[in-house]
Amino acid sequence: MNKPKYFLYARKSTEDDDKQVMSIPAQLVELREFASRENLEILEEFQESKSAKSPGREVFGEMMLKIEKLGNVGILAWHPDRLARNSIDGGRIIYAVDTSKIVSLRFPTFWFEPTPQGLFMLQVAFGQSKYYSDNLKQNVERGMRQKLRRGEWLTRAPFGYVNNPVTRNIEPDVVKSKIIVRAYEEYVKGHHGLESLAKFLADHGVAQKSGTPLGKASVKRILINRAYLGFTLHHGEYFPGSFTPILSPTLFEAVQKQLSVRAHPRHSKISHNFPFTGLFRCGECGSMITAQWCTGKMGGRYRYYRCTKKKGKCSQRYLMEDALALQVKEQLQSVSLPEAWTDYMLKKVSVFEHDEIHASGNRLGQMKEDLKTLEAKLDALVDLYLNHDIERDIYLAKKDALMRQKSSLQAKSSSARADRKNWVEPLRKWILDSKRAGDRSHFARPPISPAPARQNSFHHPTSRLRRARIFRSLLPKFLFVCLLYQARTYFQNK
Repeated sequence: MNKPKYFLYARKSTEDDDKQVMSIPAQLVELREFASRENLEILEEFQESKSAKSPGREVFGEMMLKIEKLGNVGILAWHPDRLARNSIDGGRIIYAVDTSKIVSLRFPTFWFEPTPQGLFMLQVAFGQSKYYSDNLKQNVERGMRQKLRRGEWLTRAPFGYVNNPVTRNIEPDVVKSKIIVRAYEEYVKGHHGLESLAKFLADHGVAQKSGTPLGKASVKRILINRAYLGFTLHHGEYFPGSFTPILSPTLFEAVQKQLSVRAHPRHSKISHNFPFTGLFRCGECGSMITAQWCTGKMGGRYRYYRCTKKKGKCSQRYLMEDALALQVKEQLQSVSLPEAWTDYMLKKVSVFEHDEIHASGNRLGQMKEDLKTLEAKLDALVDLYLNHDIERDIYLAKKDALMRQKSSLQAKSSSARADRKNWVEPLRKWILDSKRAGDRSHFARPPISPAPARQNSFHHPTSRLRRARIFRSLLPKFLFVCLLYQARTYFQNK
């Protein structure tokens, strides 16, 4: 019988060149030395980087076709698990041995002879290889489920985070996390599209390996990545994470809203809150005062007031809300509120304060009820999915929406007390200052000085003393009440 020639087969389990780098070279060195010691003739060498857990390896299939065509050949490999880890490939090799297509199998770490005992031991080796793969899969999945229960990130950290080998979790990167926050804050202003935001990120060092800006798809993935909210992703499903979120739910939802607006640019009419409109007339032409938003060079938004100029030409220019508030304050400082009116307004402020405390408690209670409702909805959704009453795509979409609502509610509930504006005390102080203004003006009259002919204000250019007298004589009680409610709105939004 002629001595058979051998096909040398070396394989590693991953297609990633960065992993198991020395696996195939080490196998080749060992197998060639083994062939030299045993005086084995190598007909051809086959190398492959693919898992043997499932059938379909191209190089292995090519080698088996040559074996079935030539016959009377052998295979040289490091171990039977390099040849097969699934029943189809293992059965194909055993059948080739049965039909004498393969006359020898040589392994440096395993003994084999083409006898019934040898075939049995080969089947046991292939079975052990398959059992190892199946058991490893179950162990890995069990470990992933446990990590999900602990809220840990499963894979490589997304951009903005770094892997912590000690805690086996991720944590925000000191520099990159701030870049993510800046990118979200810039996009929510509405000045950037995906391309301009990619240039913004490139200016801050976030670009492709070639140095070119990121593609629009990559930028959008950053803008919709829920990992920045503290969620971890597994098989397309989000779970609550235990790592520190980079973004607040409010900022994240604002960016999602901006993305939807840019995707479907339909603008709805938005009501603006201008506390001083409908209260004053222009001091020069007598037209009503209107207001508008203005955007500064740095992207800040400010409220400006101006004359509507409905009655003809007017030289008055734009005036910032703070400057108008100072004019109102100057006017009120020269006016003394009667004792009865002061008591009435202070009682109204006490009512405002009681209503605010009551409303704040109701909001917190409502948030707790909403959180319980969301928890119940999540539990019911999981039950529906486990009972196969809904499709997986519907389940994932609904769960994603509910988890985002839950995260937003938790953030609002935790910061409701800290973020509540204390506007009642400034309003009460303003009323008391208005009451004491008359006492101060009684002892120290302001000097009478003519105002300049052209000024940026909304009152007649008369002296302060005359304005005070006119104001005292013409201002009825209902105007004070209107002013009180206007001041309430102002302090609430300040």
